[in-house]
Amino acid sequence: MPRTPSAVPRPRRVTAAQVAELAGTSIATVSLVVNGKTAGRVSDANIERVQNAVESLGYVVDHTASSLARGTSNVVILIAPDLSNPFYGRVISGIKNELGSEFQLLLSVTGEGRNPSASDVHRLIALRPAGILVEAPDDAFLRDLPAGAPLVLLDAPGRETQATTVNFDLADGISALLDHLAERGHTRIGYLDSRTRTETFELRRILVENGARERGIEYIALPEAASLIDPDAAAAVFARFWPTWRDAGVTALVCATDSHAYGVLSAARSLGVRVPEDLAVTGFDNLPASAIVSPALTTVELPGEALGRGAVQALQAQRLTPDPVETPLLGATLIVRGSTA
Repeated sequence: MPRTPSAVPRPRRVTAAQVAELAGTSIATVSLVVNGKTAGRVSDANIERVQNAVESLGYVVDHTASSLARGTSNVVILIAPDLSNPFYGRVISGIKNELGSEFQLLLSVTGEGRNPSASDVHRLIALRPAGILVEAPDDAFLRDLPAGAPLVLLDAPGRETQATTVNFDLADGISALLDHLAERGHTRIGYLDSRTRTETFELRRILVENGARERGIEYIALPEAASLIDPDAAAAVFARFWPTWRDAGVTALVCATDSHAYGVLSAARSLGVRVPEDLAVTGFDNLPASAIVSPALTTVELPGEALGRGAVQALQAQRLTPDPVETPLLGATLIVRGSTA
């Protein structure tokens, strides 16, 4: 009687010991070869023997098992408030490229507009992660964070003495933006903020306000003019507050992100507001769509991929010290396009 598919026994997993036996080497040599750590340690002849044995036996490296033996998993966790934001695509790409194949990246979304909290990490700590990357934690996060996995904060200015952070040089980018607006004769500007009240958005607004004052530009403060990082939400907020900005003489609007700026451009067309003739519009991030919206968006480029790579590098550096690791600021560059020209 033929066996049903469910009765077919699973093939047994090939072990490193079996590879070592076939190759005529030690298990340690097999580990060095399959993990790409042979430089100066393993001869070319032994590398070839191990590789042939791996291919012959169909051996697959079990990174999870080896990392659990060290007391951690091979999982690195990224916790962020809104991974639907296109900016995070570049951040994730940088993280994955820097991690390589040995580690798995787990994404944890805390919910639109809500900052990550320590309770989010408590639920994940049972995975024994090799590291935790956190975007925009709230004030209680570091105080209540459980001890254990190495931690790196992304785009969290002001937290450098509390934990290892990887941040952008927002001051230089915003200075270049304001110089650009001043050169084009703008004397009154507005600001469309993010409702996600994190350090990076607070710093962007403060630097714009202070920098405008230093250049003799009047900053028209409307604290209620804020939305989630969503073009439709930003469009609705702009439509509500445009009459106030217009009557106050605002001729340039700085948006907290490119996504906010997309909503402004859309709403401006509907309201008959010409960009840049009636209103110059700028953003932050330099998302791919910013070069092709109409008009193309002037923006402060924040290198998301470099942020992801830098976070992983900082995570690796923490293996050498329990103290916060000092990391260089990532350059923020002004990209001038038609929305202000």
